Amino acid sequence: MDRKRYSSDLTDAQWALIAPHLPPPFDIGCPRKTDLREVCNAIFYVTREGCRWRSLPHDFGVPWQTVYEYFSQWNANGTIKAMHAALRGAVRQAAGKEPTPSAAALDSQSVKTSQKGGDRGFDAGKQIKGRKRFILVDTLGLIWLVKILTADTQERDGGRKLLECLQAIKERFPRLTIIWADGGYAGKLEEWVRATCTWALEIVRKLTGQKGFVLLPHRWQVERTNSWFGIYRRLDKDYEVKVAHSEAMLYWAMTHLMVRRLTGGQERWYGQVT
Repeated sequence: MDRKRYSSDLTDAQWALIAPHLPPPFDIGCPRKTDLREVCNAIFYVTREGCRWRSLPHDFGVPWQTVYEYFSQWNANGTIKAMHAALRGAVRQAAGKEPTPSAAALDSQSVKTSQKGGDRGFDAGKQIKGRKRFILVDTLGLIWLVKILTADTQERDGGRKLLECLQAIKERFPRLTIIWADGGYAGKLEEWVRATCTWALEIVRKLTGQKGFVLLPHRWQVERTNSWFGIYRRLDKDYEVKVAHSEAMLYWAMTHLMVRRLTGGQERWYGQVT
């Protein structure tokens, strides 16, 4: 790499974790000349620093159009989700966990959108015009499912859409027995889960007389994941026109966090409990 290193760049050890999960070059046509490591570095730079694709520094040596094209392709063909899943398994194994979780936590986060357009709504409770990120995480805070909807979506409605996706792939979660969520998911969603799903939905309610922020059992795990997103400036808002690209940005951010954890990077996971 003939340039000065950015803090978001992959080390050799981190690149060794990612490289096997990228598609090989085609057997026909011109040989691939694009440096995929620099493509990944550029995507991580956009995610971490929050710049526009067009504003990528020229010293990456890859045109921004090429970087964006790979970002789009790897999202459309499932590369980023497959990479994320493989690294997630490695993180769980390193932590002494089984490959799949027995417990998970569900939560949402409303974020503003830019003026570029795309699907959005108004969250009257948070006074935010934009989108709402619904995520399901394990006890390590690792993402298992993401569903991004308009910000006017009620928690119980968005939660059901996410859990319907989970129900469709339930064979991938043979050990899952319980999902924790806050009071916004109580009521009809609990009834639907009892009638339809093989796991239980447990509502973790606020403490009697609670004022301000209090660290509640189980809920803090998913809230911690949302806090990790805060160190990735591209995630401060939802700048993507396509919802699929919004979801991809979350997977890229988590991939960046996981390779750093697996290689014992100097940068500590933000909000990590030790």
